[in-house]
Amino acid sequence: MKINVGIIGYGLSGHIFHGMILKEMDKFCIKKIYTRSKKNTETAIKSHPDVEIVSDVNLIFEDPSIDVVVVCTPNTSHFDLASKALLNKKHVVIEKPFTVTTHDALRLMDLEHDSKKSIAVYHNRRFDGDYLTLKSLINEDKVGRIVEFESHFDRFRNTFKKQAWREQDLPGSGILYDLGSHLIDQALDLFGLPQEVYADISNQRRGQTDDAFEVILYYSELKVTLKAGMLVNADIPRFMVHGTEGSYTKYGLDSQEGQLRDGMATSHPDYGKNTTGLLKTTTETEVQNENGDYRAFYDNLYDHIINNQPLVISSKDGFNVMRIIEAAYHSQQLHKRIFLKH
Repeated sequence: MKINVGIIGYGLSGHIFHGMILKEMDKFCIKKIYTRSKKNTETAIKSHPDVEIVSDVNLIFEDPSIDVVVVCTPNTSHFDLASKALLNKKHVVIEKPFTVTTHDALRLMDLEHDSKKSIAVYHNRRFDGDYLTLKSLINEDKVGRIVEFESHFDRFRNTFKKQAWREQDLPGSGILYDLGSHLIDQALDLFGLPQEVYADISNQRRGQTDDAFEVILYYSELKVTLKAGMLVNADIPRFMVHGTEGSYTKYGLDSQEGQLRDGMATSHPDYGKNTTGLLKTTTETEVQNENGDYRAFYDNLYDHIINNQPLVISSKDGFNVMRIIEAAYHSQQLHKRIFLKH
């Protein structure tokens, strides 16, 4: 049985992270793609010649054959589009971040419950190969009791992208909502909700919104540091883990985004391959990273809809990421740690 999909928005996310992935999965069929951009329409037609491209989003909501609506639009529209999809009895995939506020997240979760449909938040970095390897090392207790964890998502981009909504002064814009969502979701998946949150958020390029942050999550015996910036032209580890038995470090980002941008098919034998990491205990061991695979997100969604299996990344996960983001901005305003209620 195939699940029919409608994609709303066909920029980078809709094209690379959803369209290209779903196109190669036999379990899914893309029925309609909504976009009003001439450039994105041309890309969609070229990539999906057999799919109907529409300029009226209601044609997706009102299509009874569509089972899942994928929302790949700017963050400010997530709530409205997801709400309409749920009210039209569609399952929803929402690009991260889930919403712009926790208030909107809770309202969507109420609609999700009432509609008896599901929301899956596309935190695709859960399926990065280096992250899967890191998670296995932690679960296998390779570095002992963890006392410190540091995760980076750095870039060097000293100019601004023209008409990029993420760099404009809009609700939900800025690097904390963008790259921060990935780092926060991974940390919560590994360690759960922290007790306290502290943040230093800055605008280093003097643009319209934040472009660098350091967010620290405090647990009873663990400190988690999450950092990202747009003016980092240096080789800094992607992950560092320190424990009572040793340390683990991994350099470089997961390969999948670059491969997909270059047009590599997910069926290619090199898809998802990653560089190695280094485990230092009583000896030094080069750790071969697992292959990443973003298709796993949609495999899980299929099993959820068809076989009633639990979602790996649910609306609750998206909501918890929003809680940390809001606490981080609150911390920045007050210049102090924010206690997180559990």
